Amino acid sequence: MNYSIALVPGDGIGPEVIAPATEILDAVGDTYDHVFHYVELEAGGKAIDSTGEPLPQETLEAAKQCDALLLGALGGPQWETLPGHLRPERALLGLRSGLGVFANLRPAALLPQLKDACPLKDAVLAASHPEGKPTFDLLIVRELTGGLYFGTRGRSTDGKAAFDTETYSWAEIERVLRAGYAAAAVRRKKLCVVDKANVLESSRLWREVAAVVSKDYPDIETRYLYVDNCAMQLIRAPGQFDVIVTSNLFGDILSDEASVLTGSIGMLPSASLGSPDDPLAKKGHPMGMYEPIHGSAPDIAGKDIANPLAAILSTAMMLRYSFGLEQEARRIESAVNAVLDSGLRTQDIARRNSTPGTEKILGTKDMGEAVLKQIIGDMNNA
Repeated sequence: MNYSIALVPGDGIGPEVIAPATEILDAVGDTYDHVFHYVELEAGGKAIDSTGEPLPQETLEAAKQCDALLLGALGGPQWETLPGHLRPERALLGLRSGLGVFANLRPAALLPQLKDACPLKDAVLAASHPEGKPTFDLLIVRELTGGLYFGTRGRSTDGKAAFDTETYSWAEIERVLRAGYAAAAVRRKKLCVVDKANVLESSRLWREVAAVVSKDYPDIETRYLYVDNCAMQLIRAPGQFDVIVTSNLFGDILSDEASVLTGSIGMLPSASLGSPDDPLAKKGHPMGMYEPIHGSAPDIAGKDIANPLAAILSTAMMLRYSFGLEQEARRIESAVNAVLDSGLRTQDIARRNSTPGTEKILGTKDMGEAVLKQIIGDMNNA
């Protein structure tokens, strides 16, 4: 099969982590007789420098013609003084809206190899786990195209006051809730709606919609938490969660919090999915935009120390959700696990007091090469 992938390496460490990710995709393609065609596009800071805008129209139109989009990272301090509508991050909002991707899936699981990197004690982890194990495995489903990030915003005439408006429609809430229920149905059948319904009218609408939609999923346990309580519960008892569904702003914050519990934000991939019924859906699968959840990390850009595993794992999510290639996706995930089993680490996931000889710290390129060699070796031995 042939697949076209819109490739936006982006800014900062983006190009560094995307390079090994595409090499690994190509290796998988060679084995399973798939061809991945990359259409490299500009967005974010680089696009601002070359065109004057964060998301050129030609970038969006070209991305729409592809089967999926793989993104590195956007932004950096050199563009922070620009007006809001010209900052690199606006490209993210434009891509999400333009591609119709509304459900952001952010898995956060504690890999056994990285347990020592988790800031929580084993007793804390085990206390909330259904089987009493010192681990957790949760999925945050974040609404992507509504809420505060897309609402009306502005400044007063004297510039001394500002406002951002949170707006949600019933349809926007319902579709992301159904995406969450679909995920929970193949996991542990538990879904938590996170909001601030004691204060916000938009959150009260979330609860009204959830009360109706939940009736279609009687075998899934539904509960509700205020966002401040959820933030606390993630720290004191993360094992209680299976699937969390929440708004754009809350999902952004909570998923970054959850990433710290896994050992490093450099480990978490994400998938932003549209509807399989959308005109942009290809080959019976939803349009998808895939990216590591970390930012552009300009302080370490060019130093060959960024963790490429989140970008690599994002390609596995692409194979699974946009292309329907489950076996190929698992091949990448298994290779990452095998590399971690062997004690190879990037700086961000290395233990401070590891036993000498049990871990080896690699740079970005070498970690990508290690995963690539593992994949090729697995395939040769298959």
